[in-house]
Amino acid sequence: MISLSEAQILAWVTPLLWPFLRALALFSSLPVLGTRTVPARVRIGLSAFVALAAQPTLPVAVAVPLDSPVAFMLVLQQMVIGLALGFSVRVVFAAVEFAGEVIGLQMGLNFAGFFDPLSASSGTASSRFFGTLVAWLFVVGGGHLLVIAALVQSFGAFPAGPEPFEFFKTVQPQRWGSEIFSLGLWIALPLIAMLLMVNLVLGLISRVASQINVFSVGFPITLSVGLLGMLMTLPALEQPFTMALERMLSFFR
Repeated sequence: MISLSEAQILAWVTPLLWPFLRALALFSSLPVLGTRTVPARVRIGLSAFVALAAQPTLPVAVAVPLDSPVAFMLVLQQMVIGLALGFSVRVVFAAVEFAGEVIGLQMGLNFAGFFDPLSASSGTASSRFFGTLVAWLFVVGGGHLLVIAALVQSFGAFPAGPEPFEFFKTVQPQRWGSEIFSLGLWIALPLIAMLLMVNLVLGLISRVASQINVFSVGFPITLSVGLLGMLMTLPALEQPFTMALERMLSFFR
């Protein structure tokens, strides 16, 4: 008859449990894989697969009784770090969508607002377009592989320990909000300058030829120039997105 002791069971379960919880928290908050369209069973299966595949590179975990207060703090730590990792990627996505929001405001497309069922909030056509585009860039450019690599490396930077809030003192995620505005304005700045020149030209025309109705002529001109500028600047979107993603993931390495 096979008999297993509690120490043996903990030695088998503990190395898989903490990576699984951290990966599950990550996939629950990640922009592409954490949406409502991805079933919960898929996220659980991916978390278990990542935890199992990452075992050879992870540091040795100390066996902790699962009914102890230390185990509760360890679970809280894995959830905090996993959610923070997913939030860092979501900050980059929000910055690109903010750039689309600013561009749409200058073009006049923000009048066409609609309800976004994925984020359960109202959105605009330009921000939704940039959000969809950056989601494709995230998958095609291997962004999900960078996130998984950062997840595995986070166990070296922040190993499983009984202090879950030590992570906030080191990384300080409350400062990440500035990335939304800095990166968003960096992406939208070329189109903002282009549309500003168009508005200056329209203002000059209204002063020279006052019989022209600038309000009826300016909107299609601004919209056409904005769409043309978006078409010209879209190939350059990959570089700032990749740089911002790597910079945010560097906090976990």
